[in-house]
Amino acid sequence: MSDQIKHECGIAFIRLLKPLSYYQQKYGTALYGLNKLYLLMEKQHNRGQDGAGIATIKLDMKPGSRYISRYRSMASNAVADIFEYVQNKFVDIQENTPELMQDTEWLKNNVSFIGEVLMGHLRYGTHGKNSIENCHPFLRQNNWMTRNLVIAGNFNMTNVDELLEQLYELGQHPKEKADTVTVLEKIGHFLDDENQELFDEYKKEGHDNVAITQKIAENLNIANILRRSAKTWDGGYSICGMVGNGDSFIMRDPAGIRPAYYYYDDEIVVAASERPALQTAFNIQFKDVKEIDPGHALIIKKNGEVSMEQFREPTERLSCSFERIYFSKGSDVEIYQERKQLGRLLCDQVLKAVNYDLKNTVFSFIPNTAEVAFFGMVDGVNQYVRNHQKNVLLNNKEQLSDTALDELLSMTPRVEKLAVKDVKLRTFITQDADRGEMVAHVYDTTYGIIKNHQDTLVALDDSIVRGTTLKQSIIKIVDRLHPKKIIIVSSAPQIRYPDCYGIDMSRMGQFVAFDAAIQLLTERGMWQVIEDVYTKCKASLLLPKEQIVNHVKEIYKPFTPEEISAKIAQIITPKGTVAEVEVIYQSLENLHSACPKNKGDWYFSGNYPTPGGNKVVNKAFVNWKEGNNQRAY
Repeated sequence: MSDQIKHECGIAFIRLLKPLSYYQQKYGTALYGLNKLYLLMEKQHNRGQDGAGIATIKLDMKPGSRYISRYRSMASNAVADIFEYVQNKFVDIQENTPELMQDTEWLKNNVSFIGEVLMGHLRYGTHGKNSIENCHPFLRQNNWMTRNLVIAGNFNMTNVDELLEQLYELGQHPKEKADTVTVLEKIGHFLDDENQELFDEYKKEGHDNVAITQKIAENLNIANILRRSAKTWDGGYSICGMVGNGDSFIMRDPAGIRPAYYYYDDEIVVAASERPALQTAFNIQFKDVKEIDPGHALIIKKNGEVSMEQFREPTERLSCSFERIYFSKGSDVEIYQERKQLGRLLCDQVLKAVNYDLKNTVFSFIPNTAEVAFFGMVDGVNQYVRNHQKNVLLNNKEQLSDTALDELLSMTPRVEKLAVKDVKLRTFITQDADRGEMVAHVYDTTYGIIKNHQDTLVALDDSIVRGTTLKQSIIKIVDRLHPKKIIIVSSAPQIRYPDCYGIDMSRMGQFVAFDAAIQLLTERGMWQVIEDVYTKCKASLLLPKEQIVNHVKEIYKPFTPEEISAKIAQIITPKGTVAEVEVIYQSLENLHSACPKNKGDWYFSGNYPTPGGNKVVNKAFVNWKEGNNQRAY
């Protein structure tokens, strides 16, 4: 993605099912769990660069012993910073009493973070302040072991106001308005409830308090706690949680919006936001890694029992397609194949745009994340070439001269890497004009490849959000190569609507497709459409979210996708550009064809998977119309 947006978060979870001595004997280290947690987090570093955190729980510790440890960091390389902090706890031991590194019982009783339940989180801040308090995991503390709660997640709730009101009605007084607080306190409240109900039940049976504590730890109904907690949540989420006694869970929203994968055997239970992280860290096969079912939670009891429990009725599966296009690493075999198919499916449009003139067309890609889709597009062009050669040889071979035959057989797409992202440039100059000049040089190019005023350059991007990098840098740079035409191709459809489930795309004014539609309405004297949509959106905010429909769709309704693409091409073409600029987008139909398991497309189609999404998009339009730059949820 040439336009950088913040997105997603990453979770990592490990439950060691054997005593620590087992891992010491089999793998030669008592730090097996910590080492694997580090790997899981490093292999998902693409999911968070604003901070990270870990938490661990030690099982069966004596009263008075610390059994929960947590550390968070906002360092530029937060994961490395965290594990350097943890590693420093072992430096003196390794230097002065190295034999104790083999004594797992001593380590567990004397060194923090040596536990059987481990959690990690990588944070990309979508709207929250970048402070250590905003970094997961979050901890809810209590002297009762079974009332302690640690959570971390990849989630956004659209109905934070509603959830806060429910907490007020329960008598709570949250310290801030944030979905992380509401989630933590909601689960915490029903965890307290469960504890109290079990306490009252066992007290009636005549058990003493020590025995009751043990029985509560054995019989907490985690699934019931999650059912009661998540009953009114509206959003996309993968949430990992640990209770002080060692019970743990990973839960996923009913539409499967946010990703969550897991694996377990007789040694470990592990979960993460991305499948390849699990495959790499534990050397396991693709087929052995499973997805947590939408509306379900993977629950691991303290005794090691593993189950998949439903906590909400699953809805239509609408997993985030942006995970496949851009966010998740392409090392997942399914995602790799889907990205290639996204590029392949663009071939018909691209070939038509260049009038099938491969001799005078150069194919390239812009950000590195578009490389796999580019491979697919080149495969598609090569298939066209093979079909063309076959057709000519079968039907016109008698008319072919030696020269024409040589030309036919040498027909191949011209593939070059032209736009290269240079080192990150900074400037001490604060004037806008000077900064704009520096931004124009974020990308560099390869000179001498394009035939002046003769070649068409086709450049693939995986998605276009704002178009600012294209306008301020890429098109300016490649226009210096003097192509006749520049065609920018997006492997994703037009981004028209806000996301409210974890991606930093919540304001209408940041979408170049929206800007294009507004300009078209204005140019054609259709300003009343804008006013009507504003009136409808404003009125809808007084309705229950379940009754709200997406009125912003009416902004795009008068225009074909091609008309909007043409206007986008005008918008992103900087002044002074000599080459003609065209923009081609993926179609929704092709997106769904390429990514059949991840059909969540609300940012493209406006079809939100939860009622809160419709409220958010209408609120975002109202904010735009009123000049309010705040988030819409």
